[in-house]
Amino acid sequence: MSELSRYQEMSRAAAASVIGCYSTSFGAATRLLARPERDRIRDVYAMVRVADEIVDGPAAAAGLGPAEVAERLDRFEREVFEGIATGFSANPVVQAFARTARDCSLDPQHIRAFFRSMRADVDTSAYRGERLEEYIYGSAEVVGLMCLDVFVAGRPGPAGSEHDAVHRQALVDGARHLGAAFQKINFLRDLAEDREALGRDYTGVRTEAEKGRAIEDIRRDLSIAAHSLPGLPVSPRTGVTAAYLLFSQLTDKLEATPAARLSTTRVRVSDPAKVGIVTSAVLKARRGGAARRLAVRHPALSEETP
Repeated sequence: MSELSRYQEMSRAAAASVIGCYSTSFGAATRLLARPERDRIRDVYAMVRVADEIVDGPAAAAGLGPAEVAERLDRFEREVFEGIATGFSANPVVQAFARTARDCSLDPQHIRAFFRSMRADVDTSAYRGERLEEYIYGSAEVVGLMCLDVFVAGRPGPAGSEHDAVHRQALVDGARHLGAAFQKINFLRDLAEDREALGRDYTGVRTEAEKGRAIEDIRRDLSIAAHSLPGLPVSPRTGVTAAYLLFSQLTDKLEATPAARLSTTRVRVSDPAKVGIVTSAVLKARRGGAARRLAVRHPALSEETP
């Protein structure tokens, strides 16, 4: 094993530890992916998570003011692009992400959009209208697009026919809407922490009517995303379906939770329920036609993408 290969292996392990510490839901879903997609998705998650943590508390808790937090985020962004350009970074998380970005041809504009949204969190306390849409695009939709690039890397691309173009666009739309749904779900889950600890308000949800509209918006995103799942390659389809089902159940629980309670507690899916959902996704995929077999509970999944 070369010195660079050994360093890359260590960096991959460091990136994998990030998702293990921060997200049992995404961690469970990534375990359903085959290599190299599993490692690469963990690489993407680790970079995104570290950037998010820079603006979401740890830096401030260490005594950094807003200007210093912004400078650290700028520095991290520079490290990311330097790592992609050179193939090396002294930061293991950046090294892992840079390798994946190079191998999967991740779009630099998606990475820049992500950092723009992270930068907005440094000095923005409320998001509404167009500003919220821009924030969700950069903080979540482009992450979905990065994941899609990982899933299709090395596989035959569109051959130029109208059918292939429609198929690709369906996958792009699905990735964006699934990312948006995950973000909006987390907005509702994290209402208490965002408002009390971070002084941010992404949703404006305070009443049952406002919560109801937010849930309807999430379900629209999930429905569009569901239509794209059959078009994914088999390995990522299983993992993404598991994530979709986990967050769909979270949506059900959020809908059943009074709006006033969302301001004081974080809704979650129990670990046994997560195991059941993941097992269900695996079994359905192994039997084939996973999307069709989910149609009883999730009708949108019954319609195959061209």
